[in-house]
Amino acid sequence: MTVHQTQPANIPQSSRLIARVNVSDLTVDRFFQEYKKHGIPVVLTGIFQPDTDWNLDYLSRLLGDQEFVLRYYGKARYQQDKRQWTSIGSGVAPQTKPFSEYADLLQSGEAHEQDIYLAKCPIHNTPLIETEAIEDYKAAMDQIGFTQPASTMNLWVGPGGHVESLHYDVMDGTLVQLHGSKRVVLFPRSQLSNLYPFPFYVHLWHGLRLRSWFSQVYPDRPDYEAFPKLKSAMQHRIEVILNPGEVLYIPAGWWHEISALGDEMVCSINRFWRVYPTPRAVFFWGRGRGYLGSVCAVPHTIGSLIAALFRPDRKQRIRQILQML
Repeated sequence: MTVHQTQPANIPQSSRLIARVNVSDLTVDRFFQEYKKHGIPVVLTGIFQPDTDWNLDYLSRLLGDQEFVLRYYGKARYQQDKRQWTSIGSGVAPQTKPFSEYADLLQSGEAHEQDIYLAKCPIHNTPLIETEAIEDYKAAMDQIGFTQPASTMNLWVGPGGHVESLHYDVMDGTLVQLHGSKRVVLFPRSQLSNLYPFPFYVHLWHGLRLRSWFSQVYPDRPDYEAFPKLKSAMQHRIEVILNPGEVLYIPAGWWHEISALGDEMVCSINRFWRVYPTPRAVFFWGRGRGYLGSVCAVPHTIGSLIAALFRPDRKQRIRQILQML
């Protein structure tokens, strides 16, 4: 069993490492007892064929002119105080384009310059769902007891250097790396208050453009004066490099910030799963505050949907709003 761990200079690190385990060494019971029961992250290996590689040529051949929602982040946002942000994650300004056009943006460098990201796009209506890689992934998940998905499988494609900011999810997740590598910074769910999530009531005036399950801090540029409790959280910081063909199990409530490494296109898929055992979901305040935020977002979201009905591009706009959910 091997581990990888890297961190920027002068950043505290936990002594705890993320294990790498070949899926052939796991059974449903062993995975449950060692990782799932208490919600312990682990990197799974040995799932895919050695030649599995979802590079840009491969994706372009299978996806062609099929349309996807792109997020236009812009490089400048990462120099701003997050407390000044008015959008985050799925709430970032979207545009819908054929994959072939996005491939051109990646090849020209424009996607890198403007930080344009194809994120959280379901693959169930694409040829990708019928590939050998997906069959291998589903078989491995079934082997270790993931039998109750809480979402579809989603595609994530973007330029090296892109960062998905620090946040947590209320469901268990698996992140599957299929081209390029990603650095994942993790904090246990016990650090919720020390990582300064956006308050749930921001959804009242921002709807789902802002997310109460995202952190207001930069884990690589800690500001202890503005966020004094962050110093305590940094003692629990863990890092792992996710390489092609590897799958990271991210238990519900674990904070994670994901950075695409290198200069080329990086590709992943992810899926969320029902949390089991159930007490791990029930006894977690982060889940409750996430639902409170979603409830607060309802009036704003309904208003946005009504406004979209009167736009000439209403079909595209409604699809973009629904993708935020």
